[in-house]
Amino acid sequence: MTGVTNLDAKLGPKQLEILHELIPMATIIALLVNPANPATETAFEDMQVAAQTLGLQLHLVHASTDSDLDMVFATLIQSPAGGLVIGPDPFFGTRIERLAALATRYAVPTIYRPDFAAAGGLIGLGAPDAEQWRLVGTYTGRILKGDKPGHLPVQQSTRVDLTINMKAAKALGLTVPAAMLSRADKVIE
Repeated sequence: MTGVTNLDAKLGPKQLEILHELIPMATIIALLVNPANPATETAFEDMQVAAQTLGLQLHLVHASTDSDLDMVFATLIQSPAGGLVIGPDPFFGTRIERLAALATRYAVPTIYRPDFAAAGGLIGLGAPDAEQWRLVGTYTGRILKGDKPGHLPVQQSTRVDLTINMKAAKALGLTVPAAMLSRADKVIE
């Protein structure tokens, strides 16, 4: 077995830290997970430890269907959560634009993958899709040249990009700290 993987499943605590840095007055942060994903429990445990370290409470919200997403955002505006971290999940990954639109419509400061910010969301942190596709292309080329897939090691994309959408920050009435802007790989004006 071989393939390409990324660090997205391990970035949740860092996403929580960045959101907390942007919204330090928030003491409760929501975590959106897909209960149908077997990795959800591990992701929640990692996030719970990070939240305790930061002095935050974590509010778990679930979605595994499109109607669940609508309900989650509608109820978040009534909850005391000051922001939202979207957990890694293929279901969410195929709904980037929808998640960004919901976060904007309901004015929920949200962090997810880098392409989330490009789609109109506030912050994106994770492995850029282009880096993963580059690794997949390299593997494809090696296989087409005769390498046996079973002899190729699993590769992991180690690049992590921070993308900040200043339009979204302005719409939410947030001031992005200069230190955060200087760490950003991409700032969307």
